[in-house]
Amino acid sequence: MSRLIFLFAIAAVVYLLLKSYRKDESANREPEDMVRCAHCGVHLPVSESLRDGDLYFCSAAHRDAHRT
Repeated sequence: MSRLIFLFAIAAVVYLLLKSYRKDESANREPEDMVRCAHCGVHLPVSESLRDGDLYFCSAAHRDAHRT
């Protein structure tokens, strides 16, 4: 029984360390500009969007639909 409690304690410490590391990693990222899809209006980060001239799109299908 004591071995089980010991293993649980080790697992809890590892979990907390990993959780802390992920939290620190996300805090170091710079905020990113958001853009609006010209076809459907959804907002998404500029790095995930497709640009066509001055317009931004959430997918190639919406970009192509807007062109026609």
